[in-house]
Amino acid sequence: MQSTGSSVLSKYENQITIFTEYLEEYPNTDELVWILGKQHLLKTEKSKLLSDISARLWFTYRRKFSPIGGTGPSSDAGWGCMLRCGQMMLAQALICRHLGRDWSWEKQKEQPKEYQRILQCFLDRKDCCYSIHQMAQMGVGEGKSIGEWFGPNTVAQVLKKLALFDEWNSLAVYVSMDNTVVIEDIKKMCRVLPLSADTPGDRPPDSLTASNQSKGTSAYCPAWKPLLLIVPLRLGINQINPVYVDAFKECFKMPQSLGALGGKPNNAYYFIGFLGDELIFLDPHTTQTFVDTEENGTVNDQTFHCLQSPQRMNILNLDPSVALGFFCKEEKDFDNWCSLVQKEILKENLRMFELVQKHPSHWPPFIPPAKPEVTTTGAEFIDSNEQLEELDLEEDFEILSV
Repeated sequence: MQSTGSSVLSKYENQITIFTEYLEEYPNTDELVWILGKQHLLKTEKSKLLSDISARLWFTYRRKFSPIGGTGPSSDAGWGCMLRCGQMMLAQALICRHLGRDWSWEKQKEQPKEYQRILQCFLDRKDCCYSIHQMAQMGVGEGKSIGEWFGPNTVAQVLKKLALFDEWNSLAVYVSMDNTVVIEDIKKMCRVLPLSADTPGDRPPDSLTASNQSKGTSAYCPAWKPLLLIVPLRLGINQINPVYVDAFKECFKMPQSLGALGGKPNNAYYFIGFLGDELIFLDPHTTQTFVDTEENGTVNDQTFHCLQSPQRMNILNLDPSVALGFFCKEEKDFDNWCSLVQKEILKENLRMFELVQKHPSHWPPFIPPAKPEVTTTGAEFIDSNEQLEELDLEEDFEILSV
């Protein structure tokens, strides 16, 4: 659906999709299930598997949030599914960054403060750094009007830009171009000089920002900025080419895996693993009511975790346009990922993507992205019938929260 008309969106306002029972329960089989780099034996570890899946942050359509841009939609039902999937992939990177892949979530159990802080990055408010508001607005720069459906590559570009304003998580986001991951460029982006010795002791050494790179001297040992690596791919023309199936599944086995964004045209899912030839995914197509921070500063997180068995689909039904995600907290994680790619992905005759050491000479030079000087996301809320000069810039431009 690609309409921004309020009449079209309003019909979604009161729609709450009630959960139906997901596809039949998992079969009783000796097969391994892979979820984001971890394996579970289905026969004996079903509850462990379901608890691993329910620990992932689950973002769905929401309604009754403040209108995007002041006058835009107050629900993303019908158009925000790929943005929600992008949020889920990024949230998984942040969980790995602060709590580790083995962290588990339990209903109504008190969670670490980092967990609450991660969740608050994604609330549906204009001052949250990865909110639906910020993502929709940043998408305007990628040629998407507010209320228009994103593809996997667009959501990757939007996350790359928004991450520049997020100093707490301090991620380096690399989105590959032309199916090619360049090792030299990633190392250039992620190796940063540590802060000077007089930094207050309570600041973690990895809370580096792009501006720190120019400070200090070469005497410092470079630190590593945690890497979110997104690889947008086209795995066929109208449908996925079966030759890519094994390599695609292999990516979910890597310890660095953040799964994949994809689905069917205008119908996005967050793929987190597989069982045989079926992909396991979290589905954002449920409309829930906006949840805000409570008076004590925490968020009631019950609606941010999917407690049913997740859905599955045959891998050959996947739309060929996908984006793979990986997280490398330290340089050794990235080096290990490169070895796995060389061993498992590059062995195929028809490679899913390329991994090269040096920046291709025919490409423009690689410049690590830096936070822009301005703190607006641009004139994305100007209705076509309004003139620029009539705007009071203070009110009509969204300020990105830093």
